[in-house]
Amino acid sequence: MTTSKTIMLAAGGTGGHLYPAEALAEELLGHGHKIVIVTDKRGAAFRGLGGTAEILTVPAATFKAGLVNKIKAVFDILSGILQAARLLQRYKPALVIGFGGYPSFPAMFAAQGTGFKTLIHEQNAVLGKANLHLADKAAAIAAALQDTRGIKDKNKGKVAVTGNPVRPAIRAVRDIPYPPANGAFEIFITGGSTALTRVFNETVPAAIKLLPADLRARLHVVHQCRAAEAAATAARYRDAGVTAEIKEFFNDMPERLAACHLFIGRSGASTVAEITVAGRPAIFVPYAGHADRQQTYNAEPLAEKGGCLIIQQEDFTPQRLAGELEKFMKDAALLQKAAAASKSCGQPDAVKNLADLVEKILESGR
Repeated sequence: MTTSKTIMLAAGGTGGHLYPAEALAEELLGHGHKIVIVTDKRGAAFRGLGGTAEILTVPAATFKAGLVNKIKAVFDILSGILQAARLLQRYKPALVIGFGGYPSFPAMFAAQGTGFKTLIHEQNAVLGKANLHLADKAAAIAAALQDTRGIKDKNKGKVAVTGNPVRPAIRAVRDIPYPPANGAFEIFITGGSTALTRVFNETVPAAIKLLPADLRARLHVVHQCRAAEAAATAARYRDAGVTAEIKEFFNDMPERLAACHLFIGRSGASTVAEITVAGRPAIFVPYAGHADRQQTYNAEPLAEKGGCLIIQQEDFTPQRLAGELEKFMKDAALLQKAAAASKSCGQPDAVKNLADLVEKILESGR
């Protein structure tokens, strides 16, 4: 292990990028390193970052439709790069690690432009836009999955498959046995924080309403959704005749995951990593807005092992979901098999693998 160093982590402002950064921050703090995390305002407000490291913010933007939006984005990105450059001179990190997402770009671009060593971590099965632009100058590319798509041939020699780090509290769920599924049945649903969660808020209660009465009597639903949608979603579950807990955010996510028999949600990289480390079966509905189909590719290795079912959003109807729920609820052995398959795909040592790669880069002086 190297002597204590300052390490800067740059991550996008959503859980998919920040959870792995948080997990690595905790691991590297345990190695005696000083950690600073650079993100945007969304990331600074992210509830998962509870005091693991010093949090810094810089402006960042993505290019939206319209000339005015594009011009504003250019100024925000340039401002972010300049502010990040000042932070780099202030903290002088031995290594800057990018976790993708557009808020990671200013710090990583500034680092590469001023001679700081960089490492990128790609959580998804497809190299993201920010990481794609940064890969050439990175000392190494840490990939969550084998055969990550979009990596140039010239960069494949510096790829290390580390897995996708998950938080210690999630890793602890791995030791909790899958709950018996022949009685009460708990479904855990998350959909993210945008208006696109409406597909879950409407489809899941409608599907449950189609189930036979004896199956509905067994059900308890834990559903995370936007505050603006909570009342309407709760009313739908009441109409379906099932008990439901609905919140904008569950502070006890690991406990909820441990207790559930089935997860329903998007197949973002961090979600898939957490589900598989915990060893819980899932129905994934990939986000349809990604042209590169990254969420489908994220879930495919798990689906091939039988640990999850992938339903594309256009096929995610109440009738289709009701049919799948009925199959699972009537076959405890099927659920146990899916849970075991999910667990077999988990990578509980990912954070250690990534930390070891960090130490290797620090020691090599690359």
